[in-house]
Amino acid sequence: MYDKKEILTDCTLCYHSCGCRVTVQDGKAVRVDGLESHPINRGRLCPKGEAALENVYSPERLKTPLKRRKSGFEPIAWDQALDEIATTLNRLKTEYGPEVLGVFSGSIGVENLEMAGLTQRFKAAFGSPNFFSVESVCYRMRIRTRQMTFGKYPTEEMDSNLYILWGHNPDTSDFPLRMALDENLAKGAKLVVIDPKRIELADRADLYLRIRPGTDGALALAMIHVIITEDLYDKEFVRDFTLGFDRLLEHVQGYTPEWAEPITWVPAGDIRKLARMFAATKGASIYQGTCTQDQTANGTQNSRAFSVLQVITGNINIPGGWVVSPRLAFGNVGLRVDGEPLGADQYPLFFELWGRKSPYGVVTVVPESIPDKLKAFWVAGGNPLITMPDSNAFREAFRKLDLLVVHDMFMTETAREAHYVLPACSHLEKWGVAYTYNVCHCVPYLMLRKKCIEPLGESWSEWKVYTELAKRLGMEDLFPWKSEEELVAFELKPSGLSFDYLLNEKPEGDYYQQKQYEVHEGLFNTPSHKIEIYSKALEQVGFSPLPDYREPERSVMGEDSEFHKDYPLILTTGSRNYYYTHSQHRNMSSLKEKNPEPLVEMGPGTAEEYGIRDGGMVIVATNRGRVRMKAHVEERVAEGVIFVPHGWEGEANANLLTDARCREGILGYPDMKSLQCRLSAA
Repeated sequence: MYDKKEILTDCTLCYHSCGCRVTVQDGKAVRVDGLESHPINRGRLCPKGEAALENVYSPERLKTPLKRRKSGFEPIAWDQALDEIATTLNRLKTEYGPEVLGVFSGSIGVENLEMAGLTQRFKAAFGSPNFFSVESVCYRMRIRTRQMTFGKYPTEEMDSNLYILWGHNPDTSDFPLRMALDENLAKGAKLVVIDPKRIELADRADLYLRIRPGTDGALALAMIHVIITEDLYDKEFVRDFTLGFDRLLEHVQGYTPEWAEPITWVPAGDIRKLARMFAATKGASIYQGTCTQDQTANGTQNSRAFSVLQVITGNINIPGGWVVSPRLAFGNVGLRVDGEPLGADQYPLFFELWGRKSPYGVVTVVPESIPDKLKAFWVAGGNPLITMPDSNAFREAFRKLDLLVVHDMFMTETAREAHYVLPACSHLEKWGVAYTYNVCHCVPYLMLRKKCIEPLGESWSEWKVYTELAKRLGMEDLFPWKSEEELVAFELKPSGLSFDYLLNEKPEGDYYQQKQYEVHEGLFNTPSHKIEIYSKALEQVGFSPLPDYREPERSVMGEDSEFHKDYPLILTTGSRNYYYTHSQHRNMSSLKEKNPEPLVEMGPGTAEEYGIRDGGMVIVATNRGRVRMKAHVEERVAEGVIFVPHGWEGEANANLLTDARCREGILGYPDMKSLQCRLSAA
């Protein structure tokens, strides 16, 4: 029987959650297009979104549960797999306590409230506080740091009068921002690019600053110095809405552009030019790289300095600046549990701020916590052996676990180490909530993620897996939703936009609440109810309450001359790619045609010094490991800097080079952007 329909839903292949039109014919999705009415993508899709069906219908999709035996993986029935997993979990809980279970939600869980929320609920129902995710290596640092400063999380709007792309390249990671850039540059907006690589957008910029990786905080402090000492700051805004400016004034006196120049490689004159441009522009925004400044020794204070720059120029809650968007209330799928997650004692602000506790543990402490503190580990929608720092340490640790379970669509490198691999649904095979809060001058947007097709093979959604496993663990009452639809209706209820409304009346999605630009009483939810330039929260845990600068731990400007002799080049890993999201989509032939292999990027002077030819195979090595991949010699790359892409498996895995023990001191993030390496021809 011929049956064709069009379903409006969203894409979860990155954090934007772009709107899609999915054409389904006789129960099979046959076409995916961008949704014209969606305010983020406005009818366009990136290559990943365009190739979504290739991912959904890949012949490499897992179709049945698998159990690892000595001879390899063998199919196993769902009931048997869950029975055996539950038996092991109950044994470990009885012998050692529930906290020996750790759970991990990958980057796709950041966009998938059901995946992340139910994974958190599962560990809490079991009695463990140990939930880990990509949030402890990426993005949450900026959220937490802005919360320390503003009490809430202001975000950059896509429309701006001055775009400062600070380690951020929209061409490879953020096409909605690129669309907004094109529109607003044509209207007269200005553009500044700060990057050790002269990205293509820098050719259109009013100013390009080539910066040494890991020194962003020094540049930001020098800009603050100029704005304050030249009396360029917004006096009225600072007077009315901030706390601690008087201490900042004294604090930045020594952070001159001349001090910053040898540290950052940015000429003092250019620092002054940028500071003056920024101070003179209302509706200006700093656009941080997704994790560029987080994954350095100075990560927290980098974000603090960026916040201060926005504040002293009055670029808070005005169109084009950073804006405190209204936050949509959702039904809380999570569950409270006694105890603190691993890492909370070492990095208390990551876990708790002013009594407000988060569910996250610090993922960089996981390898050292196995097997003494963690004996079982559950991975949902993630591939930590590729995406987390120090793959060698994670692999060695995972092999010591009593139980490793992976719920995924594909046999990833992490899945290959698991005791059980469970087939997961794609985003087209389950219900969910889709939301977008960074929409130019529009208010945030909410959409229903609709189940477009039935799950392939024996794939199960997170709701079904955790509900069925809960029955076997004696905690069925803590998973009360009888269907995915009932779960999503529960999530949506506090928003005022019901499941039925978003399914039948507004299938394309709808705006929620109203964005207000004025600064009103109660906007800043800090203890002082002001923007806290001087952070007592930082002071109370022994760190500078004002932004300061820390040199990369293994910097060539450090004191360990023997180390730098062995590893003389600056290494930055994790540059983003337009065709892949982290380790995802590597098996899609249409995308592999456009980006078939990983490339080590370096400048021509660096290549000549080490006898490297363009296209030749090279070895990049650190104190933790080595990778082998092809060289790409590029004049746009700063000399002395080596760029290694992330997400590739095998001998091209960038996280063979990184070190989980090399952490930022305040929130525990790994340094993945400013390490040291050596280079040789393969």
